[in-house]
Amino acid sequence: MSAPDKAEQPEQRVPLAQEAYEKLAEAISARIDTKPHNAYYERPATLSLLPDVNGLRVLDAGCGPGVYAEILVGMGAEVVAVDASPKMVSLARARLGARAELIQASLEEPLEFLADERFDVVISPLVMDYVFDWGATFSEFYRVLKQGGIFVFSMEHPMLKYEDHRQTSDYFATERVEYTWRGFGQPVSVPSYRRPFQDVFNTLAEAGFRLERVLEPLPTEAFKAADPEGYAELICEPAFMCIRAVKD
Repeated sequence: MSAPDKAEQPEQRVPLAQEAYEKLAEAISARIDTKPHNAYYERPATLSLLPDVNGLRVLDAGCGPGVYAEILVGMGAEVVAVDASPKMVSLARARLGARAELIQASLEEPLEFLADERFDVVISPLVMDYVFDWGATFSEFYRVLKQGGIFVFSMEHPMLKYEDHRQTSDYFATERVEYTWRGFGQPVSVPSYRRPFQDVFNTLAEAGFRLERVLEPLPTEAFKAADPEGYAELICEPAFMCIRAVKD
């Protein structure tokens, strides 16, 4: 684990973790349906925050290899899925075929190709940790949502990220931090941003959203069966946080 760097607005909008995700794409795609932290922890919690999406238009913002898009299509949603990683978009396209619209695009840039008030739901699972300017991205999500639309996203828990980097971290700053991921075969260093709790909720409000629900999820029984040691940790200390907000 490397020390955090004080983050400044990037001069060039190259997605922060794109290089890492290009390396990890195939391994993530191969394990995404069964890896406990995803399949039996984050995903059930995030899905629980969604409305009934049957017949709704959903933007999957940061779709990765397409697991959420596939689930949403199976629930009857009309899905547009966006990701910055060319490999992830390719893997999602192989998974989904023509059942969803797939677009390669960075959430750090305006979503100009999407019309105002096009979607009923925006979902962004474990993606916002890689976005520096939440204000700009949340404003784009607000723009493309219909009135009364739902925004659901998940993220690494801010307190856990702070504790991991406490010796060198300024809690009140938005900082670039780095982790070495070892759960997908070859270790890969993955950068992300850490920010304080107040910035999570205040930025939502400043974009016009009303906070409706926050989950600090508990691992499921399926997680316990797959990874008893990880279950014992997560039953006492959350790794992720899941949020539902509304465009009033």
